[in-house]
Amino acid sequence: MFSEIEFDKIKRLPKYVFASINEIKLQMRQNGEDVIDFSMGNPDGATPQHIIDKLTESAQKPKNHGYSASKGIYKLRLAIADMYKRKYNVSLDPDLEVCVSLGSKEGYAHLIQAIANYGDTAIVAEPAYPIHYYAFILAGANVATFGLKWNDNYELDVESYFNSLQEALNNTMPKPKFVVTNFPHNPTTIVVYKEFYERLVKLAKKERFYIINDIAYADLSFDGYVAPSILEVEGAKDVAVESYTLSKSYNMAGWRVGCIVGNQRLVGALQKIKSWLDYGIYTPIQIASTIALNEDQSCVKEISDKYEKRAEVLIDSFKAAGWEMKKPRASMFIWAKIPKCVEHLGSMEFSTRLLKEAKIAVSPGVGFGNHGDLYVRIALIENENRIRQASRNLKQFLKQFS
Repeated sequence: MFSEIEFDKIKRLPKYVFASINEIKLQMRQNGEDVIDFSMGNPDGATPQHIIDKLTESAQKPKNHGYSASKGIYKLRLAIADMYKRKYNVSLDPDLEVCVSLGSKEGYAHLIQAIANYGDTAIVAEPAYPIHYYAFILAGANVATFGLKWNDNYELDVESYFNSLQEALNNTMPKPKFVVTNFPHNPTTIVVYKEFYERLVKLAKKERFYIINDIAYADLSFDGYVAPSILEVEGAKDVAVESYTLSKSYNMAGWRVGCIVGNQRLVGALQKIKSWLDYGIYTPIQIASTIALNEDQSCVKEISDKYEKRAEVLIDSFKAAGWEMKKPRASMFIWAKIPKCVEHLGSMEFSTRLLKEAKIAVSPGVGFGNHGDLYVRIALIENENRIRQASRNLKQFLKQFS
């Protein structure tokens, strides 16, 4: 009777590419098989103890059990502003330029709901984290894409980027209102320097578009690289907002704490839409998050060092098994071109067979857009012993293609 009723927004969403991998993985585990899982960027480590202690202390107080503030309690917004001042020498008004979100993904998606009109156009370079693209689709907007290029050190090919961006700005109708950036990049791990943002801000002011920048992996940087914030650029707040999350830096993925900061108009739009949609994160979680940002930051370095060590172990052991890849400059991922002997399979079939035959789960690059089809994303969420076990399984798997 109701089957003829259409849900147009849902029809615009394809089946989640990763769902098929997850279904196979779940079935294998139900059958008692041991899957070594590099597929999802879900930190495996514990949240630092001092943050947990603050949560449990705060949860004992009945005054913290009621509805919270949808844009975040003031002390957490102030802690975010203080963090930006400390790390980037950026001044933020905690009332007007900071909005706490239920992780950066929710904040990003609701920001797009608030600011994108039906039929608007955004530009998102591919490969791309799916929500960066599909948040606009859900809002009834359209997305123009182009392919990212990078050098052997996983640094963005800046000239290629701006040539492609300018072409998209010139040839896309209606004229794009938004450009989405994400560095250190998910899934490719590409990094940029402050000069890139300076050029982008200048172009945004000339061409009249807003920049939405995601720095979820900024704290996970290796070999002396320090990820910049776009807000370090003079005048960036005129055209840009930035999303940040505690998920990766503090092993707090399940706590769902992030923020959108920067341009007052865009942040205000997010604050307003959230006031209609939610009552904020559980207050004890926000109090504990304030402690995470304000107190000893050595835990962040320890978490970053752990990912770097895992990357080195995986690269060395997988090379011995017949799969060469390069160390990233940042993030908790390796963006690996699939071995030449299996290139003909493409990322989806390769990932499926790797899972079924070698019990190794990775994310197929095609799930991040067509420009990713010769790659897979490997999340560094298994310990070093499990990584070495995966390399032994991989070696046996690749023998059939030699």
